[in-house]
Amino acid sequence: MAAPPARALRVVLDPGVLISALLSPRGTPARLYLLWLSGEFELVVCPHLIEELEGVLRRPKFRDLVTPDEVDEFVEIIRRGAISVENPVIIEGVTRDPGDDYLVALAQSADVDYLVAGDKDLTSLATVSPPVLSPAALLDIL
Repeated sequence: MAAPPARALRVVLDPGVLISALLSPRGTPARLYLLWLSGEFELVVCPHLIEELEGVLRRPKFRDLVTPDEVDEFVEIIRRGAISVENPVIIEGVTRDPGDDYLVALAQSADVDYLVAGDKDLTSLATVSPPVLSPAALLDIL
């Protein structure tokens, strides 16, 4: 009797990691994005994460770096390709930045293996489950 197939690695990428992937095509976040596109892991998102990603990319400070069409295409690829779950119930005070609490809640409620962030407010969380990794640490695992 054959063993059941192993479950694919499931990951939440902080919007900052996704933004870096778009803005710096040679960086570690971009390598993670390409690995996701090639099926190396499953990306889990929620409406709040997509809204934050799109809202930040449309800020005036990014207009010289990405066009509105590039933002539309990037967000649509993520929206279509990622596993979308409902916005999580947020437990406040988990992180130093209240705006990051939803990411921890999303990672926990969606039963992902890792939350990946470049944000020190998240990567400094030593006891949270699932673990918070830097983009480079996830790349090492993959």
